[in-house]
Amino acid sequence: MLPLSTLSLTLPIEDPVLKFMLIMAIVLVAPLLLNRLRIPYLLGLIIAGAVIGPHGLNLVLRDSSIILSGTVGLLYIMFLSGIEMDMNDFRRNSGRSLVFGLLTFSVPMIFGILLGYYVLGFPLYSSILLAGLFASQTLVAYPIVSRLGITRDKAVTIAVGGTVLTDTLALLVLTVIVGLASGNLADGFWLRLGGSVVACIAVIMVIFPLIGRWFFKWCSDSISQYVFVLVMVFLGAFLAQMAGLEPIIGAFLAGMAMNRLIPSTSPLMNRIEFVGNAIFIPFFLIGVGMLIDYRAFFESWETLKVAAVMIVGITAAKYIAAALTQKAFRLSRDQRTLLFGLSSAHVAATLAAVMVGYNVILGHTPDGEPIRLLNESVLNGTILMIFVTCTVSTFATQRGAHNIALGGVREKEEADPADLILIPVSHEQTVSELVSLGTLLKPKKQKNALCALHAVNNAAHNPQAEKHAQKLLDMAVKTAAASDDYMQGVLRYDVNIVNAITSTVCERNASDLILGAHQEHGFSEAYLGKTAESLLAQNNITTFIYKSVQPISTIQRHLILIPAHAEKEAGFPLWVQRLWQLGRNTGTEMYFCGTEETLDYLREKNGKSPINARFRTVPDWSHLHDLAHEMRTDDALWVVLSRREKPSYSPVMARLPHMLESYFTDRSCILIYPVQAGEDPNRFMV
Repeated sequence: MLPLSTLSLTLPIEDPVLKFMLIMAIVLVAPLLLNRLRIPYLLGLIIAGAVIGPHGLNLVLRDSSIILSGTVGLLYIMFLSGIEMDMNDFRRNSGRSLVFGLLTFSVPMIFGILLGYYVLGFPLYSSILLAGLFASQTLVAYPIVSRLGITRDKAVTIAVGGTVLTDTLALLVLTVIVGLASGNLADGFWLRLGGSVVACIAVIMVIFPLIGRWFFKWCSDSISQYVFVLVMVFLGAFLAQMAGLEPIIGAFLAGMAMNRLIPSTSPLMNRIEFVGNAIFIPFFLIGVGMLIDYRAFFESWETLKVAAVMIVGITAAKYIAAALTQKAFRLSRDQRTLLFGLSSAHVAATLAAVMVGYNVILGHTPDGEPIRLLNESVLNGTILMIFVTCTVSTFATQRGAHNIALGGVREKEEADPADLILIPVSHEQTVSELVSLGTLLKPKKQKNALCALHAVNNAAHNPQAEKHAQKLLDMAVKTAAASDDYMQGVLRYDVNIVNAITSTVCERNASDLILGAHQEHGFSEAYLGKTAESLLAQNNITTFIYKSVQPISTIQRHLILIPAHAEKEAGFPLWVQRLWQLGRNTGTEMYFCGTEETLDYLREKNGKSPINARFRTVPDWSHLHDLAHEMRTDDALWVVLSRREKPSYSPVMARLPHMLESYFTDRSCILIYPVQAGEDPNRFMV
């Protein structure tokens, strides 16, 4: 143990243990204290950073460790905004994001040039660079919408896409103006810049998903998966930096590239959000607060004048851009407020631009003083502007997001609160995938919809069997907990597994049943005849029989084969709703194959509740082997079946196990047995 005399208790704090403890204590205590004052959590961390920083109480210096953690936090925010984005909604709203991005870039640019040239009296190049500061923006308030669960709202999608566009354009303006002012804009500049940007985007958006899918297929270790994600984030940021872009652009693109591989309900997504919100993002916000030097605001009236012009001009320009976007696309007032809030904060790109402009020396005065592209008044004014815009952004985002969450502007979750998905577990190799399938089939917000079951033969006391059963249930509970879902583990004693499952279904009023296919025989006729058929005969609930070949998170397309007249079955809307939840939670393409009459129902549903869906007319199943040849490596096959003498039953279904083992042995397959009678067919329909 170190003697007390060896500990450094001088200010600023240099001991790394004490420094880290102080910052984490602020992260813990700040929201508890500031919530009583109705100050948003994010703004509280910025204020705390200003208080403990070198310009406040001087408890902690903004040294390399704070800068490193803050950089990670900023990249993390952009990565989260990309990975949590609904890619289907992003495609539908890409035009709107483009319009908003151009508006939130061009309106501040006009304001900045006019105010810099005519009000502040700056030269033209300095005025254009000042306008670039006006145009750039940072998604400081994004964690607010993430916590409120509205990241898939239309306004959020538009704001995130627009931020990437406007920051890219603003940083390009910075590069060009600095080159023109310093005379370093060489021949071929545009060709080199354009080529490097295109190459960077192509590598991240094409190569990253291929690497990610390969890695997640062959590595199931949770720690390695998380570390791999971090590597991809920083690799994307580094590639963007090499291409002449800001690293935050690369982090956002990395998030978009990994979007399909990390479902929103997966354990990996839960770890990503948890670590970011608990450590990296708070460090970034505290680091921003440490930049604030209140003394600089009173050193000269010029600094206050520049800061006031910047704050008023930026706030007005961003609000006008949000208002024009609202009018153009008929958004609500709360969505306009949310757009304005997310786009009004200025931190990362703004700091980069002002530091570059400050360090560019155009010449010297007769007294030998350097003539800078952006003077010291702009540098100090930018610090005040960062604090004010972050404050405005936080309050506006909090207000708009809170109203949207309460008012139901976001899409409602479609689920019966009494739903329970029962998952019998019997093999260690299949527990994780069965639970993963269950988490993807249920609504994201429904946290207690899963139940794991293992049956032990009560004919003879076998301590080893009981120990193995408890191990399986613990694995299932742990897997569900990793995705922030509560799962109850049930150990049942019975004469056979069919009786145990049937009794549990009745006692707990289960709505769905997920079974694993036989480990050795797969979908063999013997397996289906012995166990599954007994369960299907005794339980009239939606049943899924799952044979996993690769992790479900790495599936690129789900191909659903639907028999004729499936829409006439009582359980049709129930399994359709489960697959719709799968499409929402993963963003993966859902490829429905069936008769035109059946597909009409699905097209109508997709019009009301859009997912990434495609439809193909398949009149019968006589050419199933042709479909096998068309399937891709990372496809999964879903087959909707029926019982004898029911509307959608076909004799081909009796031969299906053999056909699956013949043509689809190297593909993940899920058999769906719908409810046949006794349920309200409209209970889950949109």
